[in-house]
Amino acid sequence: MFCGGFLVLSGCAGLAAPGSGLPALPPLAQAGYRLGPGDALVIRVYDQPQLSGAFNIDDSGMIDMPLLGLVRAARRSTAGLGTAIAQALQAGGFILHPSVAVEVATYRPFYILGQVNTPGQYAFRPDMTMLTAVSIAGGFTDRAEQNYVGVTRDFGGGPAQYRAPLFARTEPGDVINVFERRF
Repeated sequence: MFCGGFLVLSGCAGLAAPGSGLPALPPLAQAGYRLGPGDALVIRVYDQPQLSGAFNIDDSGMIDMPLLGLVRAARRSTAGLGTAIAQALQAGGFILHPSVAVEVATYRPFYILGQVNTPGQYAFRPDMTMLTAVSIAGGFTDRAEQNYVGVTRDFGGGPAQYRAPLFARTEPGDVINVFERRF
């Protein structure tokens, strides 16, 4: 076999497709969306307009609630955060039977880099795929690997890199890398 003008018996070293050595992206857990820094929330404490309003999750994963102070929001579902707020309001003796609803007003952005026409930070939209993210970033360049992308995602144990098919779901906070293909 010839590789770069040399006869090689064991194959062309270093010519594997970029990103092909990354582990496959694991399927998303069925637990649903987990909140994180950068998400904007609307929290409603029923019959308590002074406790309701818009809240942003800060870089430490907290929101600052009236009467309660800092409440951990990161890594919780919207329902889980609502339950935690209701329990804290009841435990503090502020409301006898609180009812709390939490919804995401604005998701944290995703980032895309590499072989796309307009790399950068973009607003996340629910049910986006990797291909949709590439389209939002202006599409593939002429040199792009168009069969899969790299994605950096945090499943709870810190960020890690994975190889993802183009129809895999994108999550807020993902860093997507479109590789340059080898000729």
